[in-house]
Amino acid sequence: MPPQLPETADALLPEPIGAGLAPQRPVVAAPKTMLWPVLRGLGIAVLAVAWALIAHVTSAGNESSGWGAALALTPMSTALALLLWRLPARWLGALIGMAVAAGLVWLWPFLKGQVALLYYLEHLGVYILLSAFFGRSLFGPEESLVTRMARSVHSGVLSPAQAVYTRQVTLAWCMFFAGMALVSTGLFLFAPVAAWSTFANLLGGPLIALMFVGEYLWRRHALPEETRATMADAVRAWKAQRSDKAP
Repeated sequence: MPPQLPETADALLPEPIGAGLAPQRPVVAAPKTMLWPVLRGLGIAVLAVAWALIAHVTSAGNESSGWGAALALTPMSTALALLLWRLPARWLGALIGMAVAAGLVWLWPFLKGQVALLYYLEHLGVYILLSAFFGRSLFGPEESLVTRMARSVHSGVLSPAQAVYTRQVTLAWCMFFAGMALVSTGLFLFAPVAAWSTFANLLGGPLIALMFVGEYLWRRHALPEETRATMADAVRAWKAQRSDKAP
């Protein structure tokens, strides 16, 4: 009987050297490094602390400072530039940008002597925008901001207690930022500039962090039986909400 041909062409290939002697270990992919996110977080934290310290030094002295005024105007100028860049009519954005730049040059002798005022307007605008960002979601047919964030964390499923609680948290954040704007205004108008600067430049960030921690601890008390989300989950939901709103 003639020898039978192999059924597949693979059988004609020679067996690798050492095959059958010992099982080969599977190749394990190298784990993704976590070094870059850590370094990025540390870099952002260092920049935030440095910014707060420089802002406090340049505004608390209530003295004329050209580089202090330039630093105070940087966030507002960057935000305005991004807004103008997104205008459908680029020529209109360029025209408005040149007009604003000309106005800054004309007012520069006055602005560099009002560093504290520039920082106050910057903080006030941020707090008002954040308060409105949370507050406007409390009106209308859509769910509140924190409720939407919670749904993204819990795969779209919330209990009635969670829905009520997240709406209350949205209101709490709205009132928190409105209160920060009110306290900042009161200190700027009626307290020494150094006292206002300490609150606005040095205590603003820690107070927001304290609000995060306080809400997390209260949530553990108010919703003891519900599935708990970590603070990292909340940060990821916040980033996802911002990316969804981006044009």
